[in-house]
Amino acid sequence: MLFTETERHPMFSSLLDRATRLLAQRDHSVQELKEKIRLSVWRSQQRDGEEHIAVDETALASVIAWCEENGWLDDQRFTRLFIQSRGRNGYGPQRIRQDLQQKGIERELISQGLADADIDWQQQAEDVARKKYGHKWPTEAREKARLQRFLHSRGFLMEDIRSVLVNFTG
Repeated sequence: MLFTETERHPMFSSLLDRATRLLAQRDHSVQELKEKIRLSVWRSQQRDGEEHIAVDETALASVIAWCEENGWLDDQRFTRLFIQSRGRNGYGPQRIRQDLQQKGIERELISQGLADADIDWQQQAEDVARKKYGHKWPTEAREKARLQRFLHSRGFLMEDIRSVLVNFTG
């Protein structure tokens, strides 16, 4: 494999090393990886007492492109896996959407990922409610409002929350 001029750049090697170490641990979004690489460089400069030198954005862009070309970095895969993971951990579609937007994932990709996810959000909301309340299901309006706020904070849609409150048999 022949290296381009950018790939021979000393910062490219350092940034690629940081990127591969991060991606070996778990998938990241492109934006998240860029931020973590920049932070890693800054921390190492702080630790070593070096003057802060900004990350070479051309080298960083080349590292990101290299990771994408070699299958190490894929926002679509990251989105799919993130939705599955957060769904299993009791979060609803609104919270997942918000978290993905903060990680720099495009709205269209998020919408497609949520549409493709094989998750019954109403059932998920009910499972989360059962886990929190067990067999002692709230009967008073105040307790129901508390459960409603809890499920809403977890990112479930009001229609799913209402359905849980109406259909729950304890």
